[in-house]
This record gives sequence, structure tokens and C-alpha cells, in this order.
Amino acid sequence: MVVQQQTFEEFLTRAGDHSHLEVHQGRLREKPEMSFDHGDVMTYLGIQLGQQIDRKQYRVHVNNGRVRRTERTYYIPDIIVIPLHLAEPFRGKPGVLEIYDEPLPLVVEVWSESTGDYDVDAKLPEYKDRGDREIWRLHPYKRTLTAWRRQPDGSYTKTVYHGGKVESVALPGVIIDLDELFE
Repeated sequence: MVVQQQTFEEFLTRAGDHSHLEVHQGRLREKPEMSFDHGDVMTYLGIQLGQQIDRKQYRVHVNNGRVRRTERTYYIPDIIVIPLHLAEPFRGKPGVLEIYDEPLPLVVEVWSESTGDYDVDAKLPEYKDRGDREIWRLHPYKRTLTAWRRQPDGSYTKTVYHGGKVESVALPGVIIDLDELFE
């Protein structure tokens, strides 16, 4: 749902109310509420990631934190993995909006009926243009994981998984069991 055209300053002021607002090409957009299955997969994946990463190096944020490519484009991915050094400017500063300009190791979107096309058509190209190392799209009903992985030349390879264990390329040693995730 597009709300209105906003300047960057207006966005920061409004976003300070802790609502889930994104900006796509200069237009404010409220992230809609999601289904049980969407929330279940998103939450459980966040838990699995959090249990496997080194907290001295990374943090996992679920439905929190924005990624930005330009002043006119901010998104709230369902899950992001943040190198701790990128989080330092936001730690211990209440009221400071968490926005990441640097590419992240892993950005995840979970398919939902209300945002499925938007995630692929609008967000995915922006994540690629940002240079995020690995982008995952989980589909809770088809029980699939589509992974786009950045190559040394800047292109992305796409792999679709239909179950089993998937190891993150950007986070070596992190393995997600899709069969367990989609239970």
C-alpha cells in the first residue's frame, strides 16, 4: 500500500514511531501484516541462524533494520545478517533508525500473498544492486528456498532448493535444514 511521497527527512521522522515503513522509489510504503506461515518460517529461520553464527562477528535481525541503496529506496527485509562492525553506529543509541548502506552477507525475504511479486520485482533487484552477498527467498507453501549468490564478477547465480540441508555461501558453516524449517 503506497501512503505518500516523502522526503528523506520526513521518512526518518515518521519511521521514528517504530512502524514498519519502507520507501520504494521515493514513495512511502507500509509493510503489511503477514500470515502465520510467513511469520513461523521467518521466526524459525531467524532462530536457526542465530544459533549458528558467531555473535562476536554477526547479529541476526528479524523484521527489523532497513537496507538502503539510494536516498529514495529503503526496505525492511524479513531477515538480515549484520556484521557487528556495521551495527556499531546504532548500538546504545535509542531512537536512531537502523539503516545499512553496506552490502550484507545474507538478506532473506519470505514469500507472502500480499508481497510476493513486490519482493521479486522491486526488492530483489535493489538487493543485487546493493551487492548483498547472498539473497534468499523462502516460499512456505511450495516449501522452497531460492538462493541468489553474488559471484566475483558481480553477477548472481540462482539455485532453487526443494528440501534437504542448505549451506550458506556467505556464512560458511551455517546450514539450514529446509525439511525441518518447513515442518
